[in-house]
Amino acid sequence: VCLNLERFVERSNGIFGKSGTGKTFLTRIALCGIIKNRKAVNLVFDMHSEYGWQGTYEGDRDAVRGLKQYFADRVTVFSLDPESSRRRGASIDFEVKIPYSQLTVDDIILLQNELNLTPTTLETCYALLGRFGDQWFSRFLKMDSDAVTDFCDTNNVNQNAISALQRKLKVLAESCKSFLIDDSVHTVDVDAVKAIIGNLDSGKHVILEFGQHHQPLRYMLVANILTRRIHHKWVEKKERSLARRGPEPPQLVITIEEAHKFLNHELASQSIFGTIAREKRKYNVTLLVVDQRPSGIDPEILSQVGTKITCLLNDEKDIDAVLTGVSNASGLRGVLASLDSKQQALVLGHAVPMPVVVQTRIYDDEAFRTSMGLLPTANLDKLIKDDIATDFD
Repeated sequence: VCLNLERFVERSNGIFGKSGTGKTFLTRIALCGIIKNRKAVNLVFDMHSEYGWQGTYEGDRDAVRGLKQYFADRVTVFSLDPESSRRRGASIDFEVKIPYSQLTVDDIILLQNELNLTPTTLETCYALLGRFGDQWFSRFLKMDSDAVTDFCDTNNVNQNAISALQRKLKVLAESCKSFLIDDSVHTVDVDAVKAIIGNLDSGKHVILEFGQHHQPLRYMLVANILTRRIHHKWVEKKERSLARRGPEPPQLVITIEEAHKFLNHELASQSIFGTIAREKRKYNVTLLVVDQRPSGIDPEILSQVGTKITCLLNDEKDIDAVLTGVSNASGLRGVLASLDSKQQALVLGHAVPMPVVVQTRIYDDEAFRTSMGLLPTANLDKLIKDDIATDFD
Protein backbone atom coordinates (compact mmCIF):
# COMPACT_ATOMS: atom_id res chain seq x y z
CA VAL A 1 0.00 0.00 0.00
CA CYS A 2 1.44 3.37 -1.01
CA LEU A 3 0.47 6.80 0.24
CA ASN A 4 -0.48 9.30 -2.44
CA LEU A 5 2.21 11.80 -1.41
CA GLU A 6 0.73 14.53 -3.61
CA ARG A 7 -2.47 14.38 -1.59
CA PHE A 8 -0.61 13.69 1.67
CA VAL A 9 1.21 17.05 1.69
CA GLU A 10 -1.91 18.98 0.66
CA ARG A 11 -3.44 18.67 4.13
CA SER A 12 -2.18 18.47 7.70
CA ASN A 13 -1.63 14.88 8.81
CA GLY A 14 -1.17 12.91 12.01
CA ILE A 15 0.86 9.91 13.17
CA PHE A 16 -0.58 8.53 16.39
CA GLY A 17 0.09 5.59 18.69
CA LYS A 18 0.97 4.81 22.25
CA SER A 19 4.59 4.97 23.40
CA GLY A 20 6.84 2.34 21.82
CA THR A 21 4.68 1.54 18.80
CA GLY A 22 7.07 3.01 16.22
CA LYS A 23 5.69 6.50 15.57
CA THR A 24 9.19 7.91 15.06
CA PHE A 25 10.08 5.20 12.53
CA LEU A 26 6.84 5.83 10.62
CA THR A 27 7.55 9.54 10.64
CA ARG A 28 11.04 8.97 9.23
CA ILE A 29 9.61 6.78 6.47
CA ALA A 30 7.00 9.42 5.56
CA LEU A 31 9.61 12.19 5.53
CA CYS A 32 11.95 10.10 3.38
CA GLY A 33 9.15 9.59 0.87
CA ILE A 34 8.43 13.32 0.71
CA ILE A 35 12.12 14.17 0.27
CA LYS A 36 12.88 11.46 -2.29
CA ASN A 37 9.88 12.37 -4.43
CA ARG A 38 10.32 16.15 -3.99
CA LYS A 39 6.70 16.71 -2.97
CA ALA A 40 7.42 19.41 -0.36
CA VAL A 41 10.12 20.86 1.85
CA ASN A 42 10.16 19.80 5.49
CA LEU A 43 10.83 21.64 8.74
CA VAL A 44 11.16 19.12 11.57
CA PHE A 45 11.23 20.21 15.20
CA ASP A 46 13.25 17.25 16.41
CA MET A 47 12.50 17.05 20.13
CA HIS A 48 14.71 14.04 20.92
CA SER A 49 17.31 14.40 18.12
CA GLU A 50 16.01 11.36 16.22
CA TYR A 51 15.69 12.64 12.66
CA GLY A 52 18.84 14.58 11.77
CA TRP A 53 22.05 12.58 11.82
CA GLN A 54 20.99 9.34 13.47
CA GLY A 55 18.32 7.90 15.73
CA THR A 56 18.01 5.24 18.40
CA TYR A 57 16.88 1.71 17.68
CA GLU A 58 15.34 -0.91 19.95
CA GLY A 59 16.94 -4.13 18.80
CA ASP A 60 20.25 -5.52 17.66
CA ARG A 61 21.60 -2.18 16.41
CA ASP A 62 22.83 0.82 18.34
CA ALA A 63 21.39 3.38 15.92
CA VAL A 64 19.77 4.00 12.55
CA ARG A 65 20.70 6.59 9.98
CA GLY A 66 18.91 9.91 10.08
CA LEU A 67 17.70 11.98 7.13
CA LYS A 68 21.04 13.80 6.81
CA GLN A 69 22.80 10.52 6.10
CA TYR A 70 20.22 9.58 3.50
CA PHE A 71 19.96 12.93 1.71
CA ALA A 72 23.22 14.70 2.60
CA ASP A 73 23.04 17.61 0.16
CA ARG A 74 19.26 18.12 0.56
CA VAL A 75 19.01 18.19 4.36
CA THR A 76 20.36 20.90 6.67
CA VAL A 77 20.67 20.27 10.40
CA PHE A 78 20.22 23.17 12.81
CA SER A 79 20.92 22.66 16.52
CA LEU A 80 20.02 24.41 19.76
CA ASP A 81 22.66 22.34 21.52
CA PRO A 82 25.79 21.84 19.38
CA GLU A 83 27.69 20.30 22.30
CA SER A 84 25.15 17.50 22.49
CA SER A 85 25.44 17.02 18.72
CA ARG A 86 29.21 16.73 18.95
CA ARG A 87 29.04 14.24 21.80
CA ARG A 88 26.78 12.08 19.63
CA GLY A 89 29.17 12.39 16.70
CA ALA A 90 26.46 14.19 14.72
CA SER A 91 27.15 16.56 11.85
CA ILE A 92 25.35 19.94 12.13
CA ASP A 93 25.24 22.97 9.85
CA PHE A 94 23.94 25.85 12.03
CA GLU A 95 23.72 26.73 15.71
CA VAL A 96 20.47 28.46 16.62
CA LYS A 97 20.34 31.57 18.80
CA ILE A 98 17.08 33.45 19.38
CA PRO A 99 17.08 37.11 20.49
CA TYR A 100 14.75 38.35 23.22
CA SER A 101 13.23 40.82 20.76
CA GLN A 102 11.64 37.94 18.80
CA LEU A 103 9.51 36.87 21.78
CA THR A 104 5.89 38.00 21.56
CA VAL A 105 3.05 37.81 24.05
CA ASP A 106 1.56 34.98 21.96
CA ASP A 107 4.67 32.91 22.67
CA ILE A 108 4.15 33.37 26.41
CA ILE A 109 0.42 32.59 26.13
CA LEU A 110 1.32 29.21 24.61
CA LEU A 111 3.32 28.47 27.78
CA GLN A 112 0.58 29.45 30.23
CA ASN A 113 0.03 25.90 31.44
CA GLU A 114 3.74 25.10 31.67
CA LEU A 115 4.39 28.34 33.59
CA ASN A 116 1.10 28.23 35.52
CA LEU A 117 0.10 31.74 34.43
CA THR A 118 -3.31 33.27 35.11
CA PRO A 119 -5.35 35.35 32.63
CA THR A 120 -4.63 38.44 34.77
CA THR A 121 -0.92 37.80 34.51
CA LEU A 122 -1.12 37.43 30.74
CA GLU A 123 -2.91 40.77 30.43
CA THR A 124 0.14 42.29 32.09
CA CYS A 125 2.27 41.10 29.17
CA TYR A 126 0.20 43.23 26.79
CA ALA A 127 0.70 46.25 29.02
CA LEU A 128 4.46 45.65 28.91
CA LEU A 129 4.36 45.28 25.15
CA GLY A 130 2.46 48.53 24.81
CA ARG A 131 5.05 50.31 26.95
CA PHE A 132 8.31 48.86 25.64
CA GLY A 133 7.57 47.44 22.18
CA ASP A 134 9.71 44.52 21.00
CA GLN A 135 12.12 45.09 23.91
CA TRP A 136 9.40 44.29 26.44
CA PHE A 137 10.93 40.98 27.57
CA SER A 138 14.42 42.38 28.12
CA ARG A 139 13.22 45.57 29.81
CA PHE A 140 10.84 43.67 32.07
CA LEU A 141 13.48 41.24 33.34
CA LYS A 142 15.72 44.18 34.29
CA MET A 143 13.07 46.06 36.29
CA ASP A 144 13.89 46.51 39.97
CA SER A 145 11.18 46.74 42.63
CA ASP A 146 10.86 50.53 42.30
CA ALA A 147 10.47 50.28 38.52
CA VAL A 148 7.82 47.58 38.96
CA THR A 149 5.90 49.77 41.41
CA ASP A 150 6.05 52.77 39.05
CA PHE A 151 4.88 50.63 36.12
CA CYS A 152 1.94 49.31 38.16
CA ASP A 153 0.89 52.80 39.25
CA THR A 154 1.13 54.18 35.72
CA ASN A 155 -0.66 51.30 33.99
CA ASN A 156 -3.13 50.29 36.71
CA VAL A 157 -1.60 46.79 36.90
CA ASN A 158 -1.79 44.46 39.90
CA GLN A 159 1.64 44.44 41.54
CA ASN A 160 1.39 40.88 42.83
CA ALA A 161 0.53 39.66 39.34
CA ILE A 162 3.43 41.46 37.68
CA SER A 163 5.91 40.34 40.36
CA ALA A 164 4.81 36.72 39.90
CA LEU A 165 5.13 37.07 36.13
CA GLN A 166 8.63 38.53 36.43
CA ARG A 167 9.78 35.65 38.63
CA LYS A 168 8.47 33.04 36.20
CA LEU A 169 9.91 34.74 33.12
CA LYS A 170 13.29 35.03 34.83
CA VAL A 171 13.20 31.26 35.40
CA LEU A 172 12.28 30.81 31.72
CA ALA A 173 15.15 33.04 30.58
CA GLU A 174 17.62 31.27 32.85
CA SER A 175 16.58 27.81 31.64
CA CYS A 176 16.96 28.91 28.00
CA LYS A 177 20.06 31.09 28.40
CA SER A 178 22.26 28.98 26.12
CA PHE A 179 20.10 29.84 23.09
CA LEU A 180 17.82 32.73 24.19
CA ILE A 181 19.95 35.87 23.96
CA ASP A 182 19.40 39.40 25.28
CA ASP A 183 20.05 41.30 22.06
CA SER A 184 20.05 44.63 23.89
CA VAL A 185 23.41 43.48 25.29
CA HIS A 186 24.74 40.84 22.90
CA THR A 187 24.63 40.68 19.11
CA VAL A 188 23.04 37.64 17.50
CA ASP A 189 25.24 37.00 14.47
CA VAL A 190 22.89 34.84 12.39
CA ASP A 191 19.11 35.21 12.23
CA ALA A 192 17.96 31.60 12.56
CA VAL A 193 14.63 32.27 10.84
CA LYS A 194 16.29 33.88 7.81
CA ALA A 195 18.73 30.97 7.61
CA ILE A 196 15.92 28.41 7.82
CA ILE A 197 13.81 30.23 5.22
CA GLY A 198 16.83 30.49 2.92
CA ASN A 199 17.31 26.75 3.07
CA LEU A 200 13.62 25.98 2.58
CA ASP A 201 13.42 28.40 -0.36
CA SER A 202 16.33 26.60 -2.02
CA GLY A 203 14.53 23.27 -1.70
CA LYS A 204 16.47 21.99 1.30
CA HIS A 205 14.85 20.26 4.26
CA VAL A 206 15.57 21.56 7.75
CA ILE A 207 15.90 19.47 10.91
CA LEU A 208 16.14 21.43 14.17
CA GLU A 209 17.70 19.27 16.88
CA PHE A 210 17.00 20.22 20.49
CA GLY A 211 19.70 18.08 22.14
CA GLN A 212 19.48 18.46 25.91
CA HIS A 213 16.82 21.19 25.52
CA HIS A 214 14.03 18.68 24.89
CA GLN A 215 11.90 19.70 27.87
CA PRO A 216 8.35 20.63 26.75
CA LEU A 217 8.69 24.25 27.90
CA ARG A 218 11.75 24.92 25.73
CA TYR A 219 10.45 22.86 22.83
CA MET A 220 7.15 24.71 22.76
CA LEU A 221 8.79 28.13 23.04
CA VAL A 222 11.28 27.61 20.21
CA ALA A 223 8.86 25.83 17.88
CA ASN A 224 6.27 28.58 18.32
CA ILE A 225 8.70 31.50 17.85
CA LEU A 226 10.21 30.06 14.67
CA THR A 227 6.97 28.75 13.17
CA ARG A 228 5.15 32.03 13.75
CA ARG A 229 7.79 34.00 11.83
CA ILE A 230 8.19 31.42 9.08
CA HIS A 231 4.41 31.20 8.57
CA HIS A 232 4.28 35.01 8.33
CA LYS A 233 6.89 34.91 5.54
CA TRP A 234 4.99 32.16 3.72
CA VAL A 235 1.79 34.22 3.88
CA GLU A 236 3.65 37.21 2.41
CA LYS A 237 5.16 35.07 -0.37
CA LYS A 238 1.80 33.52 -1.23
CA GLU A 239 0.06 36.90 -1.36
CA ARG A 240 2.80 38.34 -3.61
CA SER A 241 2.49 35.33 -5.91
CA LEU A 242 -1.28 35.83 -6.14
CA ALA A 243 -0.62 39.42 -7.20
CA ARG A 244 1.95 38.10 -9.70
CA ARG A 245 4.75 39.95 -7.98
CA GLY A 246 6.79 36.90 -7.04
CA PRO A 247 7.06 33.11 -7.20
CA GLU A 248 4.78 30.90 -5.17
CA PRO A 249 6.39 29.56 -1.98
CA PRO A 250 7.19 25.83 -1.96
CA GLN A 251 4.83 23.48 -0.16
CA LEU A 252 6.06 23.32 3.44
CA VAL A 253 5.38 20.49 5.91
CA ILE A 254 6.13 21.28 9.57
CA THR A 255 6.59 18.29 11.86
CA ILE A 256 5.91 18.68 15.59
CA GLU A 257 6.01 16.13 18.38
CA GLU A 258 3.93 16.19 21.58
CA ALA A 259 1.31 17.96 19.46
CA HIS A 260 -1.37 17.96 22.17
CA LYS A 261 0.64 20.55 24.10
CA PHE A 262 0.29 22.99 21.18
CA LEU A 263 -3.15 22.00 19.98
CA ASN A 264 -5.24 21.31 23.07
CA HIS A 265 -8.69 22.87 23.36
CA GLU A 266 -7.44 25.76 25.49
CA LEU A 267 -4.56 26.81 23.23
CA ALA A 268 -5.51 25.72 19.71
CA SER A 269 -7.31 28.98 18.93
CA GLN A 270 -4.27 31.01 20.04
CA SER A 271 -1.45 28.84 18.69
CA ILE A 272 0.14 29.39 15.28
CA PHE A 273 -0.13 25.62 14.83
CA GLY A 274 -3.88 25.79 15.29
CA THR A 275 -3.98 28.54 12.65
CA ILE A 276 -1.99 26.41 10.19
CA ALA A 277 -4.23 23.37 10.73
CA ARG A 278 -7.40 25.40 10.11
CA GLU A 279 -5.98 27.09 7.00
CA LYS A 280 -5.44 23.69 5.34
CA ARG A 281 -3.26 24.43 2.27
CA LYS A 282 -4.24 28.08 1.81
CA TYR A 283 -0.68 29.38 2.23
CA ASN A 284 1.21 26.20 1.24
CA VAL A 285 1.93 25.26 4.87
CA THR A 286 0.67 22.07 6.54
CA LEU A 287 1.49 20.12 9.69
CA LEU A 288 2.63 16.60 10.40
CA VAL A 289 1.67 16.06 14.05
CA VAL A 290 3.14 13.16 16.00
CA ASP A 291 1.45 12.28 19.28
CA GLN A 292 0.64 9.48 21.69
CA ARG A 293 -2.41 11.30 23.10
CA PRO A 294 -4.70 12.32 20.22
CA SER A 295 -7.51 12.84 22.74
CA GLY A 296 -5.57 15.84 24.03
CA ILE A 297 -5.85 17.59 20.65
CA ASP A 298 -8.79 19.92 20.06
CA PRO A 299 -11.55 18.06 18.13
CA GLU A 300 -11.83 20.90 15.60
CA ILE A 301 -8.13 20.54 14.78
CA LEU A 302 -8.40 16.75 14.51
CA SER A 303 -11.24 17.21 12.05
CA GLN A 304 -8.82 19.14 9.80
CA VAL A 305 -6.28 16.29 9.76
CA GLY A 306 -6.33 14.88 6.24
CA THR A 307 -4.58 11.53 6.73
CA LYS A 308 -4.19 9.65 10.00
CA ILE A 309 -1.59 6.92 10.39
CA THR A 310 -2.45 5.24 13.67
CA CYS A 311 -0.51 2.58 15.54
CA LEU A 312 -1.83 0.68 18.53
CA LEU A 313 -3.91 2.72 20.98
CA ASN A 314 -5.36 1.30 24.20
CA ASP A 315 -7.08 4.32 25.70
CA GLU A 316 -10.74 4.56 24.67
CA LYS A 317 -10.61 8.35 24.55
CA ASP A 318 -7.66 8.26 22.14
CA ILE A 319 -9.41 5.76 19.89
CA ASP A 320 -12.57 7.90 19.89
CA ALA A 321 -10.51 11.00 19.02
CA VAL A 322 -8.80 9.36 16.03
CA LEU A 323 -12.10 8.04 14.66
CA THR A 324 -14.16 11.21 15.14
CA GLY A 325 -16.06 11.96 11.94
CA VAL A 326 -14.91 8.73 10.24
CA SER A 327 -17.53 6.53 8.59
CA ASN A 328 -17.82 3.02 10.02
CA ALA A 329 -16.05 4.18 13.16
CA SER A 330 -17.54 1.35 15.21
CA GLY A 331 -15.99 -1.24 12.91
CA LEU A 332 -12.61 0.45 12.95
CA ARG A 333 -12.49 0.66 16.75
CA GLY A 334 -11.87 -3.07 17.00
CA VAL A 335 -9.22 -2.84 14.28
CA LEU A 336 -7.29 -0.16 16.19
CA ALA A 337 -7.45 -2.03 19.47
CA SER A 338 -6.19 -5.26 17.87
CA LEU A 339 -3.14 -3.90 16.01
CA ASP A 340 0.24 -5.44 16.78
CA SER A 341 2.37 -3.39 19.13
CA LYS A 342 4.95 -2.67 16.39
CA GLN A 343 5.12 -2.36 12.60
CA GLN A 344 1.38 -2.26 12.06
CA ALA A 345 -0.83 0.76 11.52
CA LEU A 346 -4.29 1.78 10.35
CA VAL A 347 -4.10 4.37 7.57
CA LEU A 348 -7.19 6.37 6.69
CA GLY A 349 -8.08 9.68 5.09
CA HIS A 350 -7.10 11.94 2.23
CA ALA A 351 -4.01 10.09 0.93
CA VAL A 352 -5.53 6.58 0.67
CA PRO A 353 -8.68 5.45 -1.16
CA MET A 354 -10.07 3.63 1.89
CA PRO A 355 -9.05 2.75 5.46
CA VAL A 356 -6.43 0.03 5.38
CA VAL A 357 -4.23 -1.82 7.88
CA VAL A 358 -0.61 -1.94 6.75
CA GLN A 359 2.45 -3.88 7.83
CA THR A 360 4.99 -1.07 7.80
CA ARG A 361 8.33 -1.52 6.10
CA ILE A 362 11.56 -1.69 8.07
CA TYR A 363 13.38 1.62 8.20
CA ASP A 364 17.09 1.69 7.33
CA ASP A 365 17.52 -1.92 6.29
CA GLU A 366 19.20 -2.82 2.99
CA ALA A 367 15.89 -2.94 1.10
CA PHE A 368 14.87 0.48 2.40
CA ARG A 369 18.22 2.04 1.48
CA THR A 370 17.97 0.56 -2.00
CA SER A 371 14.44 1.95 -2.43
CA MET A 372 15.75 5.39 -1.50
CA GLY A 373 18.34 5.08 -4.29
CA LEU A 374 21.31 5.02 -1.96
CA LEU A 375 24.73 3.47 -2.30
CA PRO A 376 25.39 -0.03 -0.98
CA THR A 377 25.90 0.01 2.79
CA ALA A 378 29.70 -0.30 2.73
CA ASN A 379 30.14 2.68 0.40
CA LEU A 380 27.58 4.74 2.32
CA ASP A 381 29.34 4.06 5.65
CA LYS A 382 32.66 5.21 4.17
CA LEU A 383 31.14 8.50 3.01
CA ILE A 384 29.59 9.02 6.45
CA LYS A 385 32.92 8.50 8.21
CA ASP A 386 34.64 10.90 5.81
CA ASP A 387 31.93 13.51 6.43
CA ILE A 388 32.28 13.25 10.22
CA ALA A 389 36.07 13.50 9.98
CA THR A 390 35.75 16.66 7.89
CA ASP A 391 33.22 18.14 10.33
CA PHE A 392 35.63 17.74 13.28
CA ASP A 393 38.84 18.83 11.52
